[in-house]
Amino acid sequence: MFRYLPRNMNGVFAVDKPAGMTSSDVVAKLSKLFDKSDVFANDLAEARRIKHEQLTAGTNWKPTKIKNRVDRLGIKVGHGGTLDPMAQGVLIIGVGSGTKQLSHFLGNCKKTYEAKAMLGQSTTTGDSEGEVLSRTETEHVTVENLQNAARKFTGKGKQTPPLFSALKVDGMPLYEYARKGLPLPRAIKAREAFIHEFEVHGPLAVDPQYKPMKLETDSDGKTLASMLASNSTLNDSELIFSDDFMADESVPDSEKVTLIRPRMLPEDAPPRDELPVVGLTTTVGSGTYIRSLISDLGRAVESSAHMVYLNRTKQAEYEVGKNTFQVSDFLERDERLWGPVLKRALDQGSDIVVADEFVKVEEKLRPLLEKEAEAKAEAKEETIENEEKKETAENGDTVSTEDEGHASKKQKV
Repeated sequence: MFRYLPRNMNGVFAVDKPAGMTSSDVVAKLSKLFDKSDVFANDLAEARRIKHEQLTAGTNWKPTKIKNRVDRLGIKVGHGGTLDPMAQGVLIIGVGSGTKQLSHFLGNCKKTYEAKAMLGQSTTTGDSEGEVLSRTETEHVTVENLQNAARKFTGKGKQTPPLFSALKVDGMPLYEYARKGLPLPRAIKAREAFIHEFEVHGPLAVDPQYKPMKLETDSDGKTLASMLASNSTLNDSELIFSDDFMADESVPDSEKVTLIRPRMLPEDAPPRDELPVVGLTTTVGSGTYIRSLISDLGRAVESSAHMVYLNRTKQAEYEVGKNTFQVSDFLERDERLWGPVLKRALDQGSDIVVADEFVKVEEKLRPLLEKEAEAKAEAKEETIENEEKKETAENGDTVSTEDEGHASKKQKV
């Protein structure tokens, strides 16, 4: 059995994170796998050797304590930008000294997203994971309305955190101000945001894959939406359009109004079984919240919206379907296949096509793997035959002994 034992496995690569898995989950799974694999064995051994020398020379620890600390040392793994659990797409991974490069992906790169927004409901989290915050009319909204509204956010501007975030003002979380209907003691500080592109794709139609969220009630039977229907903290906050849009002299002032109130449904309006969904594509700078952008888009057309789907298709030079690994490539493939491909990805950066690299490695290693598989099969078959022979021999000895016992008894009689 051959082993793949490279050295200097340092750098960054990208995986296509599946929905339902947190970014930390991905890092934890890869870290555990890398610590046990031959692919990182040389690097880990060298790191532990250096650590042992440092602790031996620089501390008065007992040898057993030094050994325990060294044995706990693993391969460094981190990520360059969190994706929500419900989101999928590009997740940059740094390994070894490559973790030092992750700050670039956190603060200095473009990201492209494909998303879907459901109109008619806003939520406490801006996606389908929270509670329904408001219910609004949707009949007046068209794709053209949404496209015109998206134009207002395109360019350099600012974003404010959603009022139901855990961000605190004077020691109290924003969601507490919202729930209690209290005015904010001061304006929330807006954060820099850059929307390079923001496109709305038709149609605006019901998608059976996405259902409206159910209304949660408290002990008195009241919904959060009804309790907050007249909350000025939520409903009187102004939108922030991009600097480019606001500076465009060809745009009439009537289009630049930022205090836009949604058309609320009556409190006694029955729950709806269907709501329209629309597709979006946006390229943004670091620090831009897509959930907030979608929520603002809904308000800009006098309605509301929340995110039901998100796919980060590109981050910096890494793109889904091109130079990104699947998490399953590591968890399900032989490490002697993913090891060489990962080595090339770390050495060459984004200038590879991962699927093509796997084909090359598989073609090169197929004869060796097939030969190894045949040898394993033969060894297994030989083991089974030997066990059968042993079992037969043992059964034969038992029968022979019993027969001899009967015979001796007969002689005594």
